[in-house]
Amino acid sequence: MRIALIHALKHSIVPIEASFTRLWPDARLMNLLDDSLSADLARDGRLTDVMTERFLAIGRYVASTGADAILFTCSAFGPCIEAVADAQAPIPVLKPNEAMIEQAVRQGRRIGLLSTFPPTLASMPREFPSSVEIVPKLAEGGMAALDRGDRAEHDRIVMEAAKDLRGCDVIALAQYSMAPAAALVAEATGRPVLTTPDSAVQKLKAVLSATA
Repeated sequence: MRIALIHALKHSIVPIEASFTRLWPDARLMNLLDDSLSADLARDGRLTDVMTERFLAIGRYVASTGADAILFTCSAFGPCIEAVADAQAPIPVLKPNEAMIEQAVRQGRRIGLLSTFPPTLASMPREFPSSVEIVPKLAEGGMAALDRGDRAEHDRIVMEAAKDLRGCDVIALAQYSMAPAAALVAEATGRPVLTTPDSAVQKLKAVLSATA
């Protein structure tokens, strides 16, 4: 199986590849990075028709390579990814968060949503069902620490921010780049912690195994 991984942040690549190595080592991975997507979203402050067209073009290209499934790792682009899923059906196209959201909803009604990228906290809560309460929290400065190559400081910032979510049933880490901090967050909060990469790999493996 060839899985196309589409990234808007370079920091997402290592965590998702690590999850595949642990959970589905036989999958063949294709990485496609366009970090101008996140930069342009931060500049514009909203998703535009032009952005959607860029995603559709990426989807067409990836499909042309023979990909069996497409996984986007950029959490702030839900409507754009939904457009790709419609255009590329029946190829499975997963939003980065959908598998984790499904797991989180099964584990609790009060869900802490921790992010290092502000646009994610504007778009992602709408992806959860209305039956749950979302408690959003920005780990401010975390993304900047990663951008300058300081993983330890990023993880410390994420851990400290997570302490405000100790009253939640479960904590969901919104960015793929946050996954390496999951153990620290769990230790600091005493709460179950879900990561987008692990959840996505588990779901993709199940979906493609069922259709094989």
